[in-house]
Amino acid sequence: MEEVVIVGAGIAGLAMAVALKKVGVRALVLERAEGLRATGAALGLSPNAWQALAVLGFSNKLTSIYKPLSKGYVTDMKTKAIQEVRYDASKGSGDELRAVHRKVLLEVLADELPPNTIRFSSKLTSIETQVEQGSSICILALEDGTVIKSKVVIGCDGVHSRIACWLGLSSPVDSGRAAIRGLAVYPEGHGLNHEFQQFVDVSQKAGFMPLNSKDVYWFFLYKAPPKGADTGGDPNLLLREVAGHLAKDYPPLYLDIVGHSDLSTVTWAPLMFRYPWDVILGNLTRANITVAGDAMHPMTPDLGQGACLALEDAVVLGRHIRSSMSKRGEIETRRIGSALESYTRERRWRTAALITASFFSGWVQQDGSNWWMRFLRHVFYKFVMVRAVSATRYDCGKLC
Repeated sequence: MEEVVIVGAGIAGLAMAVALKKVGVRALVLERAEGLRATGAALGLSPNAWQALAVLGFSNKLTSIYKPLSKGYVTDMKTKAIQEVRYDASKGSGDELRAVHRKVLLEVLADELPPNTIRFSSKLTSIETQVEQGSSICILALEDGTVIKSKVVIGCDGVHSRIACWLGLSSPVDSGRAAIRGLAVYPEGHGLNHEFQQFVDVSQKAGFMPLNSKDVYWFFLYKAPPKGADTGGDPNLLLREVAGHLAKDYPPLYLDIVGHSDLSTVTWAPLMFRYPWDVILGNLTRANITVAGDAMHPMTPDLGQGACLALEDAVVLGRHIRSSMSKRGEIETRRIGSALESYTRERRWRTAALITASFFSGWVQQDGSNWWMRFLRHVFYKFVMVRAVSATRYDCGKLC
């Protein structure tokens, strides 16, 4: 019998385990892969993510490595007009936008957990609930024949979550766009200013941001057929597609960064999202089972909020689970259902709003080149983007 089982050892799953550890609950994390899923080069963490990491107790481990990106520039590839976007949250507070290695974030999260918290090569095959001694208990079956009982199950198993499917949530939909991402490495140093650069064209968006003096994260978003890349995910073919075709007219600096890519970091993925009304009206929890991170709110990356919201989820759910614990420090099964309901009520509208804002942001930036779309894009960056960025200055509260 486990107190809590978390399915998935990504950012959401590991952050959730850390949050529960902070409130005195030991969780078992099941991961189908053989080790930490370090795919994905880097990600940007906004002020809301740094607030959550500070509550989890180790934001200083990352802020000491990664400098804040105080501003960025957006270049319209058709008109060559450049707009400046500032990311400062509050000067000197240490919670500005920062780009971090995804692998480093996962390792820092994993280091906060007790030994044997993560069980790798553990593929979930079925989940069901039953009543024992008047309390609802989850029964999880694994591919290797193991059967685990748990008071609570939290699905942090990504966009194509089995737990979300079990809850009856509708499947995420393809946005019609895809992303190619990678990490450029300059052993002698890249010499770039520590600023975020974006390039916007019809049906395309590209950009880069330095992580440190040697590594630069880059991306290319574009309209793509829903069935996948013709390259089959081969990194050499992906780089050739970006440099030789998709971005051939982009600035030489961007092409140089793409050319310095570490092949092991180059990936292709369709951009998926869940309809916001499914988050508002769907079953985000049932009995003693719920979801967090991409399993709850997959969204396009146009506001960079996927990982940030996952870290928020960890703090919020950790706080609500804490409220269901007895004086002896054990989860009371008769109270956990209402605690999970409170968690999902707190998260529904915020996550649905950011799914909508992110999708709208991508549409405005990439769809169409006629005069009214250009005008709308100008208004978006000048006024709407400011409001969207303000949504990232969100305090998810404390754990206790």
